[in-house]
Amino acid sequence: MYYAGIEVDHMSEQSGKLVGLARDARRENRLQDAHQYLREAVALSRAAGDTVDLANALTALGQNERDLGHNDVALQHYEEAAEIYRPSADIQRLAHTIRHLGDLYRHERVNEKAEACYREALDLYRADVKTTPLDLANAIRGFAMLQHDAGQNKEAKQLWTEARELYGAVNVEAGVKESTRRLGLLANSL
Repeated sequence: MYYAGIEVDHMSEQSGKLVGLARDARRENRLQDAHQYLREAVALSRAAGDTVDLANALTALGQNERDLGHNDVALQHYEEAAEIYRPSADIQRLAHTIRHLGDLYRHERVNEKAEACYREALDLYRADVKTTPLDLANAIRGFAMLQHDAGQNKEAKQLWTEARELYGAVNVEAGVKESTRRLGLLANSL
């Protein structure tokens, strides 16, 4: 069976190559090229019925849409990817996707959905021994910003303290500095 001249057995390989090309294009700030590669990867994955490749392409396309300032479209891609990842055993990809959903909802000021996403992502990350300190810190960071924006300064302080420790453990100086700065701002409001 063929789709767009590509044998179905080779679609997964082709989709992966397109996602790689898109990653390179994004690094080079060629967002429109990345967008085209990712749309093709999504179409190939859908045609092949390969849900894992589809979810991977959707999350990459969602990130590219964010880069282009199309948060509403990015939300749709991340939501679809999360639903694909839910029944899978890949807790890390699910948690990562849900964290990005939280970031998007926070950016769009849909605070209840953002909070639900952050709480779910943190629960998943904390329950999985494969979670890296950096992934956990990044999820905590988004939730800390949400809590601060909502005036939940005590919880924000606890979250920023934990994020700073995690960033410090993996030598991410920018994360340590941001956490310290935000803790200083919170100290003035408590």
